[in-house]
Amino acid sequence: MQPAVIAPSILSANFARLGEEVVAVLAAGADWVHFDVMDNHYVPNLTIGPLVCEALRTHGVTAPIDVHLMVEPVDRLVPDFARAGATLISFHPEASRHVHRTIQLIRGEGCQAGLVLNPATPVDVLDYVLEDLDMVLLMSVNPGFGGQAFIPSTLDKLRRVRERIDASGRAVRLQVDGGVKPDNIGAIAAAGADTFVAGSAIFGQPDYRAVVEAMRTAIAGVRGGHHAAEA
Repeated sequence: MQPAVIAPSILSANFARLGEEVVAVLAAGADWVHFDVMDNHYVPNLTIGPLVCEALRTHGVTAPIDVHLMVEPVDRLVPDFARAGATLISFHPEASRHVHRTIQLIRGEGCQAGLVLNPATPVDVLDYVLEDLDMVLLMSVNPGFGGQAFIPSTLDKLRRVRERIDASGRAVRLQVDGGVKPDNIGAIAAAGADTFVAGSAIFGQPDYRAVVEAMRTAIAGVRGGHHAAEA
């Protein structure tokens, strides 16, 4: 398993001060920036696009930007986000007619590729593409809104995907997004996750560093460990 990564979701940040918020959360010990893109089509919400990603890079953000595309169709936006400074781009198989082709498009644009499984998406979608992925993201809530509660069945699904990743022998990250908090992140890590998205659990608190450190302590309690600043 790879070193633990904490990736705060800017969906829960103060958008009037987004650049400052991202700099502050990275200074507090976070590793990546998780960038939620919603289109009011694939999911019932509308958020941010490539210009905001580019603005963060222009603002001086050098940490990995982990772009989660909740859009349909997905291929049109991949080159835009790659040019805007995305490090990793992940998408939902339901939003692509040709999942393998979309993965190749992302990698061809110079980014790492991730596939996102919704709570009801079966894990066998990974059967023929895991060897081409850099990350698998399990949604532990239904996508579209921040602040939802963690779906407990995700833990069993995490174990199943972890087994597949370990059997592949490849360094594929296993990310979880939705309802991740200091009081459940230990169980999530124990089930096999190594990359943790948290939105309101971090940005909704007065002390970002205290939350990030509490999360690291809980992860270390079940696996020991370090964190990684690079994707």
